[in-house]
Amino acid sequence: MASFSRTLASSLLLTFVLFSFAQAKEILVGGKSDAWKIPSSQSDFLNQWAEKTRFQIGDSLVWKYDAAKDSVLQVTKEDYLNCNTTKPVAEYKDGNTKVKLDKSGPFFFISGVKENCEKGQKLIVVVMSPRSRFTGISPAPSPVEFDGPAIAPTSSSTSFKASLVMACGGLLAWGLF
Repeated sequence: MASFSRTLASSLLLTFVLFSFAQAKEILVGGKSDAWKIPSSQSDFLNQWAEKTRFQIGDSLVWKYDAAKDSVLQVTKEDYLNCNTTKPVAEYKDGNTKVKLDKSGPFFFISGVKENCEKGQKLIVVVMSPRSRFTGISPAPSPVEFDGPAIAPTSSSTSFKASLVMACGGLLAWGLF
């Protein structure tokens, strides 16, 4: 009976850990409803927010904006760099845009108002590959000019280990191990 309890507890723990990593999320762009705008300062750039956020296949980005004044364009890298609004991959104008991230790699978004894009209203999102989700391998950071000391990248394996320790502790408290 104790062996069955341990097997059941281990199976539940593994299912919990794998499920917690596989859940798709809806992510509000910039972390707030008024983030899709011309940045007022260097710290307002959406790419700084995106570099700190882990995007998985299946997640959805959500934009909130005034549809009468702006839109969101998904574009190629070249059109992102040149703020070319004439031939988007996809165009969204509803003010409450939701885009599913359906593959790994970079996604490029710009404002539908060319002048806004030229003033910095744009976003690059890098979606992690499925392999890196479970191995704890972080994607390579984007090249950024930085005057301060180098900071080692963190690994998602640390949060995985913390989740595992907490789950085991909970099972011990329940007397299942």
